[in-house]
Amino acid sequence: MIGLPLAAFVVWGLWDNTRLFVITLLNGLTLASLYFIVAAGFTLVFGLMRNVNLAHGSLYLLGGYVGFLVATHTGWFVLALAAGFAVAALVGLAMQVSIFRFMPGEDLRQTLVTIALSIIMADLLLWWLGGTVHQADPPGWLYGPLRDIPLIKAYSKYRLMLLPIGIAIGVALWLFLNRTRLGMMIRAGVDDRAMLSAAGVNVNVLFAITFAIGAGLAGFGGVIGAVELSMAPGEDVRLLLASLIVVIIGGMGSVVGAALGAAILGLAETYGLAYAPTYSVVFTFVILILVLAFRPRGFLGRPA
Repeated sequence: MIGLPLAAFVVWGLWDNTRLFVITLLNGLTLASLYFIVAAGFTLVFGLMRNVNLAHGSLYLLGGYVGFLVATHTGWFVLALAAGFAVAALVGLAMQVSIFRFMPGEDLRQTLVTIALSIIMADLLLWWLGGTVHQADPPGWLYGPLRDIPLIKAYSKYRLMLLPIGIAIGVALWLFLNRTRLGMMIRAGVDDRAMLSAAGVNVNVLFAITFAIGAGLAGFGGVIGAVELSMAPGEDVRLLLASLIVVIIGGMGSVVGAALGAAILGLAETYGLAYAPTYSVVFTFVILILVLAFRPRGFLGRPA
């Protein structure tokens, strides 16, 4: 049903302006990679653990600012990535230990508390760094365009690198959840916390580790976004909304679903901006409405 008009659009786009179509495809996939990195953490916390953390976008912003400062003062982008991940993970760990641990299953309380935390964190960052737009430089070996590419001639090295980074994180996260003992315990604890606790596993520590990893991925994505999109007040809301949409489309608790949802969202945004900029936002919400209407659990969501 959807395949025919989609195929017609691809044929028309390649015939009308091949270079624009291919560049937009790359832009969509690289944006999807950033969305996936951030949403992967949200999938762990919200989709898998059922913790409603609406401060996830603020963790993205925090990681981005920390990464920007570290990269600016040291010149080491890898250190900036590590710092962004670590700071966001520590804040996320503090949130889980002090807040989520005491309100399991209380979705409304979690929502209200994390909205408040999100506002506080965003205002503290605004007070600390001001409302100026900050943008980090990519590492030297990724600076500038990659030239002599067929059809499109040149494309940003940094943006191209986002694709293997996103794939690597997705594969590592899937293997962690499905092929390691710790990952299996996390999934078992979500399904039956009492039984896992009776087996001698400290569920509180297990969930704290999971929450820290999810928050750390938001901070890691923030460092990447500090180069790709820049850091400014309001970016936290944008990435939180993107993460929600990705999880809804792909399905709660599914890493593969998060990758699918990120790809759909990234491509819808970039092709909308390229071919119908006035209505680009509409396409995203049309997709969201269709998914909620016909696949309310998302394409690959886990049963409730």
